[in-house]
Amino acid sequence: MTAVRIAFLLSLISFGLQPAIAKAADSNSWQQAPSGVSQMAHGGVGLIQTPTARMAPAGDLSINYTDNEEYRLWSVSIQLFDWMESTVRYTDVRTRLYSDDPNFSGDQTLKDKGIDVKFRLLQESTYLPQVSVGFRDFGGTGFFESEFIALSKQWGNFDFHLGMGWGYLGNGANTSNPFCEIKDSFCDRPQGTLGRGGKISYTKFFKGPASLFGGVEYQTPWQPLRLKLEYEGNDYQNDRAGDLLQDSNWNIGAVYRWGNFNFDVNYQRGNTLGFGVHYAMNLHSATQLKIKPPLREIPQQLDSVKQITDRDALPRALYREAGFALLTSHMTDDEFVLYGQQVAYRDHDEAIERIGRILVTEVPANIKTYRIVTYSGNLPMVETVVHAEQFIAAARYDSLRSDITSTYVRQQPEPRTLGFTSMPAQSGFYTGAETFWIQTFGNPEAFYMYQGGVFANVGYRLNSSLSVNGTAKITLLENFDKFNFKVDNQATPLPRVRTYIREYVTGNTLSMENLYLQWQDQIAPDIYAQAYGGYLETMFGGVGGEMLYRPVDSDFAIGFDLNYVQQRSYENDFDFFDYKTFTGHVNVYWKPAFLPDTQLTFNIGQFLAKDKGVNVDFAKRFDSGIVVGAYAAITDVSSSDYGEGSFTKGFYLSIPFDLFSLRPSKGRGRLPWIPIARDGGQPLNRPATLIDATEQRSPFYD
Repeated sequence: MTAVRIAFLLSLISFGLQPAIAKAADSNSWQQAPSGVSQMAHGGVGLIQTPTARMAPAGDLSINYTDNEEYRLWSVSIQLFDWMESTVRYTDVRTRLYSDDPNFSGDQTLKDKGIDVKFRLLQESTYLPQVSVGFRDFGGTGFFESEFIALSKQWGNFDFHLGMGWGYLGNGANTSNPFCEIKDSFCDRPQGTLGRGGKISYTKFFKGPASLFGGVEYQTPWQPLRLKLEYEGNDYQNDRAGDLLQDSNWNIGAVYRWGNFNFDVNYQRGNTLGFGVHYAMNLHSATQLKIKPPLREIPQQLDSVKQITDRDALPRALYREAGFALLTSHMTDDEFVLYGQQVAYRDHDEAIERIGRILVTEVPANIKTYRIVTYSGNLPMVETVVHAEQFIAAARYDSLRSDITSTYVRQQPEPRTLGFTSMPAQSGFYTGAETFWIQTFGNPEAFYMYQGGVFANVGYRLNSSLSVNGTAKITLLENFDKFNFKVDNQATPLPRVRTYIREYVTGNTLSMENLYLQWQDQIAPDIYAQAYGGYLETMFGGVGGEMLYRPVDSDFAIGFDLNYVQQRSYENDFDFFDYKTFTGHVNVYWKPAFLPDTQLTFNIGQFLAKDKGVNVDFAKRFDSGIVVGAYAAITDVSSSDYGEGSFTKGFYLSIPFDLFSLRPSKGRGRLPWIPIARDGGQPLNRPATLIDATEQRSPFYD
């Protein structure tokens, strides 16, 4: 066993010295991963109870439910990059109650949250295995906390796996910890959790007992069926469900694939039957069949003396065929300028091509340049300058290498272009509506609680920059009436800026979400500003302002906001409590070149509870337009002062409405998951932000 252990450690060290994670795939790569990788019981690609080095295809999302005698596990695993897998999980411990107090949680069984992540260090090649390192349940209660290093190598229809685990995966201690032989501090694993739970227990990583684990998968001649055999290194003593009887370290299983579903059955520990159901989809390839007008054909002969006789024809065609709501237009001797809003097409390139094809057939052929000024509300966002002759040649496919995107450029709207014509009067009423869905998991009263309904918006625009806005919240569906306790009994020195949330959301079916006066304008090239005052969100009202510097198509934007607010009463829509504070941040938005389709946001400043720090938001966009994000707020509040969870963190899924519509559409919905929300690190939910208002300047979400 010693020789195996030393050889294993040497192989890990040599693999760890490989150049870079993202460069692991190269011309010598033999195979990225065998087809048919499947999820393990805890979520994430693996065998049954043990992980492997394998990764799912980039963009894969798997929703999992697995079940055995002691545990039920719900998990979602997402392959954010081809080298990074992340998993969030709830474990239902059947043998324990949520609380000993039946008035608090009834007979609900214990629920435990977990977060996992796995990184690929080396991609499989002809002679070398794939190597990954992973961290299970690394931020939370730590009941299933583990670290592992795994190797996988395919040979024909067989896929062999070998790994070493620490923590939960290493409880069996069937080998010595190789890191202990290097440094004594790795010999013992610290006990307990950091802070009040929710913190990353990095002081435990790769420490304490270790175990070797491994197994093999066999792809049968019948393509839907895969067989699994594994040897695990956990002894199931002092398990969260109690001391579990283990008659064997060997587990066997089978996986049957049917469309996007995987069904598995397994036999664990020599005495326990388990099963699972998994649904997988790819966030890159998710799409929806669209019913939309065909692209206009461009005739070989164009009318150079064409006159625009039907002034309604162009606005009608632009709206129907290109989703462009024309506000006004202007024509010179050789230029045609459009001013309006894109209301349907998320894809900017498709929108411009459709507009260009319409202009070619609707305006005189002597026009050399098309200028398309796109607005967001009252703000001019982007001017797209189209070279007509080049566009026509590309749209006709006169060349085998026709590229329509090379025939136009996006830029800051020029003062000359904006001065060609006066915009129509922009005063008057406007209305709108959007649905909302609030959800929370792992509550003592019920595992899943929800509230859904409609935000009804109404506003009056006084001029192009000044408006009055209001939103009514109409609750249509909820089970929040199950809340037994409105306010927790945790004693912390922080003011309760968010932990009265249950009081606010269990009020009237009809309530005032916000009511405020807003000024918003572009005050210089690439610089936008706004000021606002009134009832700003569910829990706070006050006054504030914001400025943002955001060049067109830049990967970087920066701004700041400053607000003076007072806490609203949850007893009625109009009164206030005594609590007042300043809150504001410097806001940095960055799309790093080394992380494709990713945006990092840093909000640095003072939060509602007067704590100071930074909120970091990570968002990954997939080809379908779906965005997966996570955030965490690190402030000067200690873990003990913050309370359960130690610091604010959360996850979200942003889905474009376009994926649910048969016709092109804009807009999106957001599904949040916040494990525990307390008072530290809480920002003001401003009713309008400049980064959202100027999204067209450098699109990420659309």
